[in-house]
Amino acid sequence: MTFAIKSRAVKVTGPRGSLELSFKHMPIDIFFEEGSDERKVVVEKWFTGGKATASIRTCVSHMENAMTGVTKGFEYKMRFGYSHFPINVSITNGAKRVEIRNFLGEKVVRIVDAAEGVTVVRSADVKDEIVLEGNDIQNVSRTCALIAQVCSVKRKDIRKFLDGMYVEEKGAIEAEE
Repeated sequence: MTFAIKSRAVKVTGPRGSLELSFKHMPIDIFFEEGSDERKVVVEKWFTGGKATASIRTCVSHMENAMTGVTKGFEYKMRFGYSHFPINVSITNGAKRVEIRNFLGEKVVRIVDAAEGVTVVRSADVKDEIVLEGNDIQNVSRTCALIAQVCSVKRKDIRKFLDGMYVEEKGAIEAEE
């Protein structure tokens, strides 16, 4: 895995691809620590206190997620929840588009296009489940959010109408043995 820093822009490259992050909007310093045997990335913020200190950890978390993404990748599993009308989901456009039919018995076809680098597949072993995979955690989670939002119940009591598509499991892709 390679890690490049140039004027608060970070590029992480690994076996699954590369991700670029820009922290130019944050008043921080990012550099490699010199002098030790192993290379360490240092994130500094000058003359800070209170809530502004949280931006340091946010920046570090984004870089850690990028490193996990280019080495392992991220996987989110979504399940369909319905009480009466079974939700029909078809994946088209080369695993990039999700078409949802028969939600609450409606004739409307709901279409969600996956974000860049995200692939959607149907789970082979679990009924009523789709799996979203990708390198960028922000794109994978955003696609899941779009799918969940398009399947929200309108003008009904959501305590009774629990139909929808929900994230069941999320995390890094497990190594298959």
